[in-house]
Amino acid sequence: MKEVVVTGLGIVSPIGQSAAEVLDHLLAVRSGISLWSAEGFTKTFPAGIIRGDFNDHFEKKDLPYLDRITKMSIVAAEQALADAGLPSGLGEPGPRAGVFAGTVSGGADTQTTWLHDYSAGGKQTARPFTLMAGMHNAPAAWISIRHRIAGPVITHSSACASSGAAIGDAMRWIRAGDLDLAIAGGCEATLNAPVMGAWDGLRALARPDPGDVGRSCRPFSRDRGGLVLAEGAVFLVLESAEHAASRGAHAYATLSGYGIACDAYHVGSPHSRGQTAAITAALRDAGLHPSDLSYINAHATATPTGDPVEVASLRDALGDAADAVPVSSTKAQHGHMLGAASAMELAVCLLAMKHGFLPATAFLEDIDPACQLRHVPMVVERDVHICHTLSLSAGFGGTNIALVASRRID
Repeated sequence: MKEVVVTGLGIVSPIGQSAAEVLDHLLAVRSGISLWSAEGFTKTFPAGIIRGDFNDHFEKKDLPYLDRITKMSIVAAEQALADAGLPSGLGEPGPRAGVFAGTVSGGADTQTTWLHDYSAGGKQTARPFTLMAGMHNAPAAWISIRHRIAGPVITHSSACASSGAAIGDAMRWIRAGDLDLAIAGGCEATLNAPVMGAWDGLRALARPDPGDVGRSCRPFSRDRGGLVLAEGAVFLVLESAEHAASRGAHAYATLSGYGIACDAYHVGSPHSRGQTAAITAALRDAGLHPSDLSYINAHATATPTGDPVEVASLRDALGDAADAVPVSSTKAQHGHMLGAASAMELAVCLLAMKHGFLPATAFLEDIDPACQLRHVPMVVERDVHICHTLSLSAGFGGTNIALVASRRID
């Protein structure tokens, strides 16, 4: 099998609209969570909000086709290509390049606008291009069109594991020798009243912290109050090591392990067996023992039930190493990016490896006794040599994804 390397990162997130900005926020342990509200909606929630509409990035004739999610995805993908040393695109890659994207809701703004126009405005016919702007595969399709990518263009929707599945799928295509290069990642733009109301119906959302809304997401904390939704897009350029070397590209790391497993338990409640199986499979795929890991970016959404289940999963999968391998959840800073979560947290792992630090779990002042691990609370640990990282994502429906990235030895 071919070695798969990451050569480019593109990030549009609540803690930065570039990899450099995200790095600054991570090192400073600075929150990107602020207060969300909507006209006619009486409740307010903390959320990971990205400012700006990105319209200036596009020609006017294309805007009717572009939901917010697609705009952010195109921007992130182009950042990743530039970072990979391909600032003018891929030329004519034909079938040897692909796009793999993950999302939970697709073009949610477009979908909800049309539903409002129909139900409240009495309209019988949607605006032109509504279907194309709102479809789940629009971000991947537009990335392929703009860069003439004629290989597989695939959209995954496995709840909060969506972008992890997309990255793992891309990795397998390249490993098998069927592709030389892929743009892989995830995207989400669901900060609107109908979606917020649906999530609120689950009783899963955190309320604004009364002292500082930026502190509203507190994974692993005794006083955690629920998850904080966020928007964003994160895409990576994956290549075979051979292809990257042929053009003199720098690699962040090798994508060395991928594990996917389902709980087969409940559509909305996690079970440790699926998470444990995904972690174990990823380590086996990478040829690693648990003690080889240098850092784990946990899924940890700060829900009362989810965090302890994940801790139990990590303990089952890691054994004695569970008390030694550093763990953190950066959702405390950027919130839960749903379909983009796996990609965001893998990107955090890659930045940590490149710059030699352990990301912290912000606001972790009082660790829940049911969540005891080797945490990195409050402050990053610097000057750390990271060899192997693991990121874990778990989604409704029971799909769990683990991705292992490893330092390259040149």
